[in-house]
Amino acid sequence: MLSSHSRFLTSPDLQLSPPFCLPITRQLHAFSSYQDAPGFRSLRVGGSRLESLRAITVMTGACNSAEDTEIERFAAVGNEMADAAGKVIRKYFRQSFAILDKDDLSPVTIADRDAEESMCSIVMENFPTHAIFGEENGWRCKENSADYAWVLDPIDGTKSFITGKPLFGTLIALLYKGKPIVGIIDQPILRERWMGIEGKKTTLNGREISTRPCSKLSQAYLYTTSPHLFSGEAELAFNRLRKKVKVPLYGCDCYAYALLASGFVDLVIEAGLKPYDYLSLVPVIEGAGGSITDWKGDKLHWEPSSTTIVSSFNIAAAGDPELHKQALGVLQWR
Repeated sequence: MLSSHSRFLTSPDLQLSPPFCLPITRQLHAFSSYQDAPGFRSLRVGGSRLESLRAITVMTGACNSAEDTEIERFAAVGNEMADAAGKVIRKYFRQSFAILDKDDLSPVTIADRDAEESMCSIVMENFPTHAIFGEENGWRCKENSADYAWVLDPIDGTKSFITGKPLFGTLIALLYKGKPIVGIIDQPILRERWMGIEGKKTTLNGREISTRPCSKLSQAYLYTTSPHLFSGEAELAFNRLRKKVKVPLYGCDCYAYALLASGFVDLVIEAGLKPYDYLSLVPVIEGAGGSITDWKGDKLHWEPSSTTIVSSFNIAAAGDPELHKQALGVLQWR
């Protein structure tokens, strides 16, 4: 007796249109165990008969290849953007320049603005229909919304940058319908670049990396940018967790997440991060085997638009998924 899924697949009247081959054939893969089942005969796809599920698999491979080529191009452009931003940043690092205060009293420099502009020009040249949301200049797009959006933080850790500490980073994220599919953490002074791509292993300067196992809070090394950035209930929650880890450490901004992805740190806990501070971290950490969510355990997702008001999020990242669960249990965020 064939299941309802099998009967659907063996229907002689089934028609699959080539433009929709990828979503449909992904579903067919889920039923590959039925390929030798009695009654499994053939399908007609775009006028051609497919004599087995293996033929459909070939078709899926072609579609996946096109998808891979597209995301590889996104990654290549992301690398070009990081190169351009890094060239600007190195020019100003440990040099004299004006430091201005934004409305929220956080510092901004000509390096932040020029680096963001250099990245925006590359996006607009290569993907004119894509949107851009940058920390310094916000939304850029002819439309009010877009499926693809680049979210940029030219210098995450401006305070480190202006005090000559090379532990800041350039953050580049590409979102598809709000989900991060490409993420880059670039440290232009140390010339280290972490690249995360959805469905692929994270790399550091082209070499695959992974997080390290650590399933107990009592053995964990925890980083946060500063304990002074927590307040109210968030401060109480962080202090509960801090008391349970082996070693609490401070500083590093986005560089702490890069160290986590490389297997040197076990936990990073932050409060009050904006989307351009954390979205690029998602593919990097997940591709290295780690977990990153908000303090409630929800996946990090953001759909910017021309009317978006940027809000803050509390972020929890762990190299070991079991450690991540334990950390959320201690934070008890509701």
